[in-house]
Amino acid sequence: MTRPVFLGEDLRPDPASVGVGDRATLAGAEGRHAASVRRIGAGEWVDVVDGVGLRLTCEVAGADKSSLSLVVREVLQEERPVPEIVLVQALAKGGRDEAAVEICTEIGIDRVIPWASQRAIVQWKGPKADKGRAKWEGVARAAAKQSRRAFVPTVEGVMDSRELTSWVASLTDEAGVAFVCHEEASESLGAALASLQEAGADASLPPRVALIVGPEGGIGPEETGALVDAGARMIGLGDNVLRSSTAGAVALTLIRAAAGAY
Repeated sequence: MTRPVFLGEDLRPDPASVGVGDRATLAGAEGRHAASVRRIGAGEWVDVVDGVGLRLTCEVAGADKSSLSLVVREVLQEERPVPEIVLVQALAKGGRDEAAVEICTEIGIDRVIPWASQRAIVQWKGPKADKGRAKWEGVARAAAKQSRRAFVPTVEGVMDSRELTSWVASLTDEAGVAFVCHEEASESLGAALASLQEAGADASLPPRVALIVGPEGGIGPEETGALVDAGARMIGLGDNVLRSSTAGAVALTLIRAAAGAY
C-alpha cells in the first residue's frame, strides 16, 4: 500500500529546512486529521509534501490527538512534469466543474483556470469569485493528496471569454498550444498530437498545453471563432458527446500518454 500524503504547511520545522534524520512535527489541520481521523501511530510511514514537488518520506515516532512526531528518512525534490498542462474549465452547474477539477488533478493537471463562458449558467461575481476559487483550490488539494502527488495544481482567477482569448494568443505566441474540446471539430485530439510530435524536436510536445472545456450548453460559435483566431485548435474526443466533467479528463489522459507518462 502506498504511503498517505499530507501537506506540510503546518510542519515544523519548515519542509524546505529539514534533512534526512531530522525530527519534525506535523500539527495543524493536517496533523489532527492524521492523528485523530486516520489514527496513524508510531511505526507507520507517511509522506509530507509542500505542493511544489518536495516530498519528505517520514517514519512516525509518536502521535497525540492533534499531531504526529516524525523522523525524516528521505528527501526528494521531484521534477515538474513536461509538458505543463493547463485545464481551462468552464463554470458548470451541478458540481460538474468541481468534478472535472478533481479527476484531472488525480490524472495529473498542473494548473486550472476557471472560465466564465457566455453559455455558463453558473457565474462568479464579486465575493462569489473568491469563494468559488477557494472551493476549487480545496478540491485540488484533496485530490492531490488522495492521488499521492507532490504537486498541487494552482487555481488561477476566473477569466471571461475576452481575457481567455488574450491568454490563448499569448500562449500560442510563446510556442504553446491550446486545444478547444468541441463536438463539431473535424480533427481528433490523437491526430493533432501526432502532428505536433512529428513537427517537434525528438517527437516532443510543446512545453505548455492548454485544454479548453466548455459548459454543459457547449461553446458558442462567437467564442469558438475568437479562440481559433487567437491560435487555438478545435479537437474532437471520439464519436460520443462528453459532459463538461469528463471531457478534460479524457483529453488529459491522451496527452499524458502521448508525452510518455504511461
